[in-house]
Amino acid sequence: MTMAGRIAKNNPPYNTGAFRFELTFSPNHPLEPPCATLRTPIYHPSVDLEGRVCQPLTTDEHWEPTTRAIQVLQDLLLQLDSPDPQRVLRPKVARELQERPEQFQRRAEEHARLHAEPRPDPHA
Repeated sequence: MTMAGRIAKNNPPYNTGAFRFELTFSPNHPLEPPCATLRTPIYHPSVDLEGRVCQPLTTDEHWEPTTRAIQVLQDLLLQLDSPDPQRVLRPKVARELQERPEQFQRRAEEHARLHAEPRPDPHA
C-alpha cells in the first residue's frame, strides 16, 4: 500500500515550493517500517538522487509497530528542516552544508525553484 501527498515547508531553503512524497507500506506493516520517498528532486544531504530519505524513525532499530503514519511524516519534516549529520546519503552535500552553509542555502533554494511544485493556495 502506498500513501502519497505533498509537503510545503515554511522555512528556507525549501519554502519556495511543494514536494511530492510517498510512504510505501510493506505487506508486513506494522511489523516493518514504511519506506519514505520524495518524488520531487531536492538538494538535501539526507535524500539520495532517487528520493530515498534517511529517516531515524523508519529504521528497524527505531521502528515500533504502534508508530502512526502521521509520526513518520512529522519525522520527515523534521529531517528536512534539521539534517542529522549521522544520517547522510549524500556526503558531498553534507560537507557543503557544514563547511559552506551559504553556498548550500543558495543551491538548495535554486534547486527548489527549478524542481518543486507550486505551493498550494491556503485560501483555496
